[in-house]
Amino acid sequence: MTTRPDLLSLSIACPPPDEGSVEVRPIVNGRDLLAEVIPGGVGGSRYLGVGPRHLLGQDGPLHATATPHEVRLAWSGCGVEECCGALYMTITRNEDHIVWAGWRDPANQDFDLPELRFTAGQYEAEVLRAGEDRSWEWPAGAVARLLEAGLRGRGDWLVRWDCELEGVWASRKEPDRIHVVLWHPRNRADVELPWLQFGMTLPISADAPSVQAERLEARLTAGDPRATAEVWGGSHDAEQLGYPWPPIDLSSG
Repeated sequence: MTTRPDLLSLSIACPPPDEGSVEVRPIVNGRDLLAEVIPGGVGGSRYLGVGPRHLLGQDGPLHATATPHEVRLAWSGCGVEECCGALYMTITRNEDHIVWAGWRDPANQDFDLPELRFTAGQYEAEVLRAGEDRSWEWPAGAVARLLEAGLRGRGDWLVRWDCELEGVWASRKEPDRIHVVLWHPRNRADVELPWLQFGMTLPISADAPSVQAERLEARLTAGDPRATAEVWGGSHDAEQLGYPWPPIDLSSG
């Protein structure tokens, strides 16, 4: 008896900025996997798909190889996985098929779901199509994506200043700015050592996103980013690294 392969479609939901975030909704055999197939997160809260910037793209985790790797498809509730849940599965290529299996939710130890098996041709074509779809992306989001890719390719700059790039973030609620976040020191293998989180907010103009990203990359990599960034967080003993905590504005309390 031959079982028909599953069919995958990746739908990108883009609600108004004040009504939710952009998310990827996997549609399997015509049904929304996160809404209809899976019962939902802890306490009845629904699963929300991971954003396309982190799930799709040329190097996105939905691309399958012979080596299995785990992918987070969704989150739920407050966003703390152990509290409200998140949806993970392991993806692998098995000859001419792509398999989703090993389902788990950190907040639900009894969670399980049968494996899904897609033909490699249909699956890869759909992941490629969805990754090339940028209709959901706003200008600041494009600048953030391009700038992060550029900075990650400049490992020499990060090593020189003993920093590690956490990410470049953009919010549709703040269309005129992006945020660059760094860790210092880099490669924090010893969690007992002091550490700092540096951040900077950069304005976005009406110029083309590629032009802005290139300009910002050149500006940031021209010197020590810690000299112009602000301390946004860190360990309780972070002042040992020589950067004082920002003063507290008591008048705003």
